[in-house]
Amino acid sequence: MLKVENVEVAYGNIKAIKGISLEVNKGEIVTLIGSNGAGKSTTLRAISGLLKLKSGSITFEGNRIDGKEGHEIVAKGICQSPEGRRIFPRMSVSENLDLGAFLRNDKDGIAEDRERVLELFPRLAERINQKAGTMSGGEQQMLAVGRALMGKPSLLLLDEPSMGLAPVLVDMIFETITKINEQGTTILLVEQNALAALSVAHRAYVLESGNIKLSGNAKDLISDPEVTKAYLGG
Repeated sequence: MLKVENVEVAYGNIKAIKGISLEVNKGEIVTLIGSNGAGKSTTLRAISGLLKLKSGSITFEGNRIDGKEGHEIVAKGICQSPEGRRIFPRMSVSENLDLGAFLRNDKDGIAEDRERVLELFPRLAERINQKAGTMSGGEQQMLAVGRALMGKPSLLLLDEPSMGLAPVLVDMIFETITKINEQGTTILLVEQNALAALSVAHRAYVLESGNIKLSGNAKDLISDPEVTKAYLGG
């Protein structure tokens, strides 16, 4: 479904990603784990069209998407819930969700997806007319994911969905990620909480200083001594 091949991204003279290759197959949850500054969020931003590549290629559903603008990539079926949520604080929950569907004109489909989002996140239904900026961090994270789902993605990019959340909310977010995947959405997940990410993912890539250090079945990586020592507090 998604192929990233020999991709390099630089900020000025500093290479943030140094020729990485990865792929995501239809129906999977694939996670990128690694410490701060490893290049995880940069990888997602490159896939989303928010950063230009220095070299390499990104292919989605058999078509090159590197070099395309962000809105063109959304139209092709890739939507991102960004790091830090980036909801519109002065707009209501309802208006934020509407903005997620800004490229769509299938009214019935939009109504169905809104219903689905409110079923996945009942808290949003309770807050539907509330200004997004007045909600808790956990509620804002639900809204960021819900807004991305309103674009009807076939591939959902999630950037640090558990950041800054209480443990009980972290569990809820990861349960919902599994549910979204079971409903048919392929997911590429960037997450610093390596244990939670590996627990829900099918496959994983470990990034270190802009390179892929390890990759494999998520369940195998949970018991890998190197991963345990570096990321799981072992």
